[in-house]
Amino acid sequence: MSRRMLAPLAALAALLIAVAPVSAAPFPARVDLPDGWAPEGITAGRGSTAYVGSLADGAIERVNVRTGDRSLLAPGAAGRITVGLDYERRANRLWAAGGSGEVRAYDAGTGALLETYTFGPGFLNDVVVTQEAVFVTNSNVAELEVIPLPADGSLPDPSAAFALPLTGDLVYTAGFNANGIVARAGWLVVVQSSTGGLFRVDPATGATTAIDLGGFEPVTAGDGLELRGSTLYVVRNQLNRVEAFRLGARLASAHHLRTITSPDLAIPTTVAFLAGRLWAVNARFGTPVTPTTDYWITLLSR
Repeated sequence: MSRRMLAPLAALAALLIAVAPVSAAPFPARVDLPDGWAPEGITAGRGSTAYVGSLADGAIERVNVRTGDRSLLAPGAAGRITVGLDYERRANRLWAAGGSGEVRAYDAGTGALLETYTFGPGFLNDVVVTQEAVFVTNSNVAELEVIPLPADGSLPDPSAAFALPLTGDLVYTAGFNANGIVARAGWLVVVQSSTGGLFRVDPATGATTAIDLGGFEPVTAGDGLELRGSTLYVVRNQLNRVEAFRLGARLASAHHLRTITSPDLAIPTTVAFLAGRLWAVNARFGTPVTPTTDYWITLLSR
């Protein structure tokens, strides 16, 4: 082989040797959040990027779960909270449920607050973005808050937002009701925290149908939901565990696959699937929120 051919091959080999240790670096089992953050929602962005909201002041942190690097994406404000989050990939936007009557849209690159959508009474808890609309659960009023998305990807006008009443099998009780929400195959799935029921929701009519859990216990303390293919992950916050289910045809049933837990969990509220892994954010409810209270994200075994 000529020296002319050997030189580029040697350069390529050196490059592969240099890159291999970096690409093989393991993900950390825990990713720290800022002290005093009081997280609740987490959503997956591009690559290894996660976004985590704060109950303390509504700020949003951008976190790289591979490196642990983090930066403030959107600053907080007095009296503001951020509960559930979802990332809209096509428009590179973040949608945040703001608890008391508002949903906010952010630029996921710059953190700029793009628009605020105001609704009636209740507690706006979790968010899912589909091709057609943004859907937000209201844990105190039997309705979903809906923000239709224009086909051209533009930001919807606040006047287009409306409340969709929930009817059918999902009946609200005392305490928190509809909480986590995901979308699959033209349907929505929500969990009712107070009863532990899972429900299929028609996004056009608001009609709800109970999902048969096949004899598995109700998922009481159900909080955030995450969907990967037909596998549904249900966070049970006070129990410090996540249930994995395989959804059946037309979402009529769910077969329990496994219970996921970790000694590192401390009242997890939501999970996100990114970089091929499942990550849980720990709200530590019951622990006083102080400027030095520590918070973190936990890597879970699938």
